[in-house]
Amino acid sequence: MTDPAEIRAVLCEPYRHGSHSPFAGITCDRPLDLSGLTLSGVDFSGARFAQGLDARGARFDGLSWFIGAEFGGDARFDGAVFSSDARFEDARFSGAARFGEAEFRGIARFDRARFANGFEAAKVTCNGNCSLEAAQVAGAASLAQSEFMGGLWCHDAALPATTDLDGTQVHGRLWLRGARRGNVPLRPGDIEMAFGYTYA
Repeated sequence: MTDPAEIRAVLCEPYRHGSHSPFAGITCDRPLDLSGLTLSGVDFSGARFAQGLDARGARFDGLSWFIGAEFGGDARFDGAVFSSDARFEDARFSGAARFGEAEFRGIARFDRARFANGFEAAKVTCNGNCSLEAAQVAGAASLAQSEFMGGLWCHDAALPATTDLDGTQVHGRLWLRGARRGNVPLRPGDIEMAFGYTYA
């Protein structure tokens, strides 16, 4: 178990290139508030946030790994900036997962992630590839008005039938094989603008 104040203190230390804070596998039983902070690189792989995490408006410098992390409460990343790759593959979101207006300057990877109470990713900017391979979303989902500069990979993704894709733009490869929107295949026409190769 790790105290939220201890985590904040470590992550607020000045970022050094090539370094990161090793919090892999920790359990944080109380809400972790990182909102508005500039944070050094961190590895939260396998971490458990029993009451959720608030990183609204935070800036993640360096490593941002949440591989296999579990969020028992809401995960708030609205307006966050990920200066490098953001890795959320195999993560489990029991509460709301909110990434609205986030900026991903590297890749945004959500492969096999499970969203039990929605996935809000409207007005996102992603400079690298965004991957939702085999992700499963229950509840509301939105990628509306988001721009994916490095492509969008949705192989075998399961999205709600009501997923909002209004104004979504994909530059680069759009991969939709095996992807579903409700009970029907996700089709290229569901994406408002796609400027690269499309695979369906």
